[in-house]
This record gives sequence, structure tokens and C-alpha cells, in this order.
Amino acid sequence: MTPRLHPDIEKAYRVLDTGEPVDFELASALGRLPDADVLDLLSLANKVKNRHAMNGGGVHACSIMNAKSGVCGENCRFCAQSKHNEASIEVYGLVDEQAVLEQARRNFGQGIGHFGIVTSGYGYPKPSKEFDRILGMIDLLHRELPGLQVCASLGVLGAETAAALASHGIAHYNINIQVDPVRYGELIADTHTVEERMETIRLLRSNGISVCCGGIIGTGESMQERIALMFALRELDVTVIPLNVLVPIDGTPLEGAPPVPVPEIVRSFAICRLVHPDRIIKFAAGRETVMKDFQGLLMLAGADGFLTGGYLTTRGRDTTADRQLAEQVAMFA
Repeated sequence: MTPRLHPDIEKAYRVLDTGEPVDFELASALGRLPDADVLDLLSLANKVKNRHAMNGGGVHACSIMNAKSGVCGENCRFCAQSKHNEASIEVYGLVDEQAVLEQARRNFGQGIGHFGIVTSGYGYPKPSKEFDRILGMIDLLHRELPGLQVCASLGVLGAETAAALASHGIAHYNINIQVDPVRYGELIADTHTVEERMETIRLLRSNGISVCCGGIIGTGESMQERIALMFALRELDVTVIPLNVLVPIDGTPLEGAPPVPVPEIVRSFAICRLVHPDRIIKFAAGRETVMKDFQGLLMLAGADGFLTGGYLTTRGRDTTADRQLAEQVAMFA
């Protein structure tokens, strides 16, 4: 006798047929599935990704450059760059445009089509000399590397700076809300509000800029709160959803955070795909250090993108190895 699927997974199969996302009630039920049913959930998420995601079963790969590091005045509990924390990292001001060009050229030459300029700090609510320098970097990359999709992650923006980025042709702008907005002040930071970040997203969307916005698994949130984050992202109408698995960094308040079990991480990615059938879901931090041998499993659990070649203050995975991973995952499409 062929074993039957769990009833809640059977209900969720309508996403595959219609492309319509699961509702909060069903997503919550899937979050309570026994571990023994997770592989069935994974299988469904992979089918939904291949049928409905905007990549059409392909893989979205991007790279970033830490263009300004450390001495950030915000107190994000996970972050090595906060001056409130005691992590040991390299600290420097905004790099020059040639350094950005060299890094972008190297990554583009390795077949990575998206390149993001990332700066530490609260953001650029108003234009400044430093912000104008970043606009110059964006223009330089467009001139020197035609075809490269130039992205940025510069923190909170205002109306003028969001409009300026639109006029300079940004492909995606990254600004994460990290957790269920209700718990942002408790789990992430209280030197700014999640509403400031969400308002930045609205400004970007009103200027026609695609938004890359996601969160972190492992900050102390419950599965139900993780699902609440997924639905908040749907309300914000973001295009790319990066999901990070917490890498506890010495010298930060989360340095001793317990690891999230692999089945729970896989379940989280799969549910995110069913909440966002047609969006890009990108696996970022934690691939090598937390998931290790299981990272390919997440690419078969609904993820269709990854951040490659290094993160902001931690070493990432070699782009050649990532290309091979993408090719192998594509065999399951």
C-alpha cells in the first residue's frame, strides 16, 4: 500500500496547481508537521519552485562587497559591525571606486551576474558627499561592465536618496527586516525601528526598484513568528527573499545562540516557497558553517538563489564550487 501524504501537505498541493500561496492557517499547520513528513514537504516546495518561480527552475546567484566596514551606531544583536558589540573585524571607511570596480570585474568574470555594494551604518536618509560617491561607483560599474546587474544595500533611505538610486539604475536594493516585525525591537535592535526599514521598502517600490528583503533563522524566534515574517514580506511585495541561518559571532549578544535543527531549517525554506510561489528565495549566510553537507537540500526545498564568494565579515563559499552546486541542483528541475 502506498503511504498517504500528511493531510496538510495534501491541502498545500493546490499551490502547485494554481500558483496561489498558502494562507497563514495552513502555513502554520505545516510548521507543526512531524519531522518524518518534512521530505514530502520539501518535494512539494521543489515542484512549486520549478513550476512557478520567476527563475523557472534556474538559479539566481549574486555577490557582494563590504564597501564600508564597522563602527556602526546601530545595536543589531547578530552583527559584528556594530560598535555596541565586541567582535573582532577589519574596520575601514568607504573604499575608493577602483576597489569596487576590481571586485565587481572579478566576480562578473566568474559568471556572477548580480553585484551588490554594501555599507555599514544606519543609512542615507538624505543625500551626502558619501552617498554621491556611491552613486558614482554605480555609474562606473554600468559603464565598465555592461550586463552586470548592480545592486546596493545602504541601510535606511529617504525620498531623495531612493529616487536617486532609481535614476542610477539599481537592479535590486537589499534591506532586511530579519524577523517578525512585532519582535524586531526585542530580537534585533532598538536603536532604530523596523518601521523605518519598511518605509524604505515602500519608497523603493514607489520608485520602481525591486527589493531584496528577508531575515535570519535562529535569533530566538519561534516557527510561528518565522511564518509571520514570511507574510510580512508578502505584504511588502518584495522580489528577492534572502534567508540567512544565524552564524553566531564571538563578541555579539547572539554568540552562544543554540543551532537550529536541520529539519526545522529545511521546513522553514519549504514553507517560505509555498507562501511565495513565484519569488526568488535566496540562501545566504549559514550555508557552509551551519548547513554544511545539507546545503544542497535547501536548494531542493524551494530555494532558487544563493549569495556566493563571501559575506560582509565572514568567509563564504568558492564561486566555482557554487556553480557546480547550481548545475547539480538543476538536474532535479
